[in-house]
Amino acid sequence: MYLIALCDDEEADLDKTEQMLRAYENNRPETEFVIERFQRADRLIERVRDEEYTPDFILMDIYMPKKLGIEAACELRAMGNRGRIIFLTTSKEHALEAFGVEASQYLVKPISMEKLFAVMDRFLVEEEEARRKYLLLRIEGRIQRIPVNALVYCEAQGKSQYLYMSDGTQYSLRRTMAEIYEMLSCYREFVRVGVAFIVNLEHIESLTTQEVQMDNGKKIFLPRGSYHPLRERYFDYYCENNEVL
Repeated sequence: MYLIALCDDEEADLDKTEQMLRAYENNRPETEFVIERFQRADRLIERVRDEEYTPDFILMDIYMPKKLGIEAACELRAMGNRGRIIFLTTSKEHALEAFGVEASQYLVKPISMEKLFAVMDRFLVEEEEARRKYLLLRIEGRIQRIPVNALVYCEAQGKSQYLYMSDGTQYSLRRTMAEIYEMLSCYREFVRVGVAFIVNLEHIESLTTQEVQMDNGKKIFLPRGSYHPLRERYFDYYCENNEVL
C-alpha cells in the first residue's frame, strides 16, 4: 500500500490526476493506493506536521496561491518527510529549484497517462527495493525508517522491546517480540535466541557454547539448548552468502 498526496489548487487537475492514478492501480492488481487531495499547500503541510501523515508520493503543482510548491517542498523536507515529490506544472521555470528539494520528477502539464504510468512504474520498482531494506515503525509517535542492515539485535525487557543499532542508537517499541520477529521473518539474517533476543547474523563477531558476542560489544548469554540451532543457522547463512573457492 502506498500513500499518495495530490496537491493542486485546480480541482479539475486534481480530478484528472486521481483518475489516471486509479487507472494505473486498476491495471496492476498488486498495487494499492490511498489518495488524499489538497487544494492548498499549507493544508498538506499541516496534515504532515500535526497528524504525522507520511505520504510515499507527493504530486504537487508548483503554482498555487499563498505558497508555491517549491516552498512547500522545502518545508516538507525540513520536517523530515522523504516522500517522492513529483512536480506538476505548466512551466519549466522552476526545474532547477525542483532538484534542490530532491524532487524525483518534474512533469509539464498537460500530463499524458502514458508519461505518468512510465514514471510510476519506475518509482514503484525503486520503492519496493527500498522497502526491502527498511522497516517502517512507529517510534515515540513518529513513523521512522529503520535500516535493516544496521539493526544489531532486539531485546525484550518487560512490556517493552528494544532495538539496538550499529551506530549506538536505541529504540523502544510497544510491540511483542513475536510481532517484531514476524516483521523480520522475510530477512534470513535474523534469528531468535531464546524468548528475549533476536540477533542479526551479520553482526555476530564470535559464538561459543555459552554466549554470542555482537560487533557492537554486546554479549548475549545463550539459553540452554540454543547453541547448536544457532550455530547451524549461522554457518548455513555464512556459507550461502560467502562462496568457498
